[in-house]
Amino acid sequence: MQQIAYLSIVCSGYQVSLNSRNYDALGKYALMAILITGGAGFIGSHLTQILLAQSNEKLISLDNFNDYYDPALKRENVKQVANEERVTLIEGDFCDGEAMKRLFDEHDIDQVVHLGAYAGVRISVEQPHKYQHANVGGTLSLLEAARHHPVKRFLLASSSTVYGKGAGIPFAEDAPLGIPASPYGATKRAAELLCLTYHQLHGIPTACLRPFSVYGPRLRPDLALTIFAKAVHEGTPIPLFGDGSIRRDFTHVSDICQGFIAALTAEGVVGQEINIGHSDPIEMRKLIELLEKSFGKKAVINYLPERPEDLPVTYANLNKAEKLLGYSPKVLIEDGIQEYVDWFRTWHR
Repeated sequence: MQQIAYLSIVCSGYQVSLNSRNYDALGKYALMAILITGGAGFIGSHLTQILLAQSNEKLISLDNFNDYYDPALKRENVKQVANEERVTLIEGDFCDGEAMKRLFDEHDIDQVVHLGAYAGVRISVEQPHKYQHANVGGTLSLLEAARHHPVKRFLLASSSTVYGKGAGIPFAEDAPLGIPASPYGATKRAAELLCLTYHQLHGIPTACLRPFSVYGPRLRPDLALTIFAKAVHEGTPIPLFGDGSIRRDFTHVSDICQGFIAALTAEGVVGQEINIGHSDPIEMRKLIELLEKSFGKKAVINYLPERPEDLPVTYANLNKAEKLLGYSPKVLIEDGIQEYVDWFRTWHR
């Protein structure tokens, strides 16, 4: 990941120095702000839009627009909020610790939703150093900034992959973890431990949320659902690893966002790890059937050997989320896949 030694506001094609500040009539900085890292990504762009509709907070969307996938897609994600008065889009790298300290001070960051990370299980096996740098080092950079500029809440977007092989099914937060099956899962668990350590050591009000197989419009192009949808749409073979019996707890992005929003203010979540899923895993072959129904086309499947980095199942126990957040997923997989396919048809021309 390229480190950027500066920060600049990026909005409507121009850049403004980060040193410019808005003050109220008393000469005080006008609004406290929520920092959303990975703000131009799939989840981050949805969360920004939902917070615009559901809150009055100032929103700082931070993204370095790296080339993990086409940066043009990320820039397209944030077009809808680029001219919103309450949203500041910043291009910068959260691994740059000094830049993050300046960012927290300049914008009076009050809450943090740390979504930014290198994602993807398979690529983490091939390029583990990138994942360690961004997912562990970047989290540490933000925690240090929060230590010097106290915040009311610091939410880490962890992952269901932290449960690893050997964890009990369904995955429960307070049950023993297995060993992560990939460097991605290992770095997410390391980031969790850093958050819990900084809560214990420095009193930073951290909470670690574990999303499960998020999907919906604007889904990343490297994820299985996008790859499968593209193949069905174009009539090309779907690369299916194993026999299709792997199960995933697919959870709509709107439900994930509502879980994070609840965790920003809910009592009793600090120092906790909390699942945000659907608690109804489906087999990958069932996912393909849903895509076939929505597209009105039959899939061609290319069966490939299983990958050792893939967990056989992800399955969220939601008891803790229900108790602490009042969380209950709303979007049925059938409805969510149809919505996704409708969006995909307009996006993939």
